[in-house]
Amino acid sequence: MPATIHRYKKTRIAPTPSGFLHLGNVLSFAITTTLARRSGAEILLRIDDLDRMRTNKQYLQDIFDTLNFLGIPWDEGPRNVKEFEQSYSQLHRMDIYHEAIDELLNKPQLFACTCTRRELDNGSTCNCFEKRIPLTTENASWRFITDDTAIEVKGYNGQMIRTALPAGMRNFILRKKDGFPAYQLTSVVDDIFYGVDLIVRGDDLWPSTLAQHQLALALGKDSFDQIAFYHHPLVVEPSGKKLSKSAGATSVRYLRESGKSPADIFALIADMAGIKEKVTNWQQLGEVMLDRKI
Repeated sequence: MPATIHRYKKTRIAPTPSGFLHLGNVLSFAITTTLARRSGAEILLRIDDLDRMRTNKQYLQDIFDTLNFLGIPWDEGPRNVKEFEQSYSQLHRMDIYHEAIDELLNKPQLFACTCTRRELDNGSTCNCFEKRIPLTTENASWRFITDDTAIEVKGYNGQMIRTALPAGMRNFILRKKDGFPAYQLTSVVDDIFYGVDLIVRGDDLWPSTLAQHQLALALGKDSFDQIAFYHHPLVVEPSGKKLSKSAGATSVRYLRESGKSPADIFALIADMAGIKEKVTNWQQLGEVMLDRKI
């Protein structure tokens, strides 16, 4: 245990029901829960369900099945799919998402983009800002106009990290082509709405953390600067590729149906993370991972 225990009020587990949860998700849940218990923070289960093309009840149910099977606790939020849909779905917070978008429209800090993902993946450069495409254009996403302002992020131990937005996050999407608000905006709005002051994420989401800080600044949400962030290493496939929800062999559902116990699953994650100590539950996994870094 570290000599200094930092105190926080609330953190969150925030899965997306776009596939079955995998071992990388479980690692993040274990670290989040352990850090919450160390710091005195309550744990919110916040499910991000605005990817309407991929969200379905099977994946929603898998979130509750996985957490309950592995014994991972939470203090606030839905206990089942019905309760989630009735009271906690992001669809219930659409008004506050649109209020944030309207504020950026009035600044103005948004522009329309008609680029396709294929074009951008193939190396094309988006020049929609220069085209001044009307925001009313059909099948257009809306992008946030970023700048080179230095960004300060509060780390878990209270240290401030000062850096700039990476090139890959410049002018990121805030409203998708289907009209739904995008992840970067809903995540900022939700964390402020629920009073979260500690966020645990994988190292791969560091660019998102920076993007969300710049967005919160534009929205005048000063409270976001007070949130502490803890980024943890990822577990990867033997090839070095990041785990994905499409990789069935690493999904908890597949392993559970194959007869693996919770202890087996935590031991497997520990082995993938290079942990030599015996690990059979989320507490042990979280403690080892945190003591490596803190």
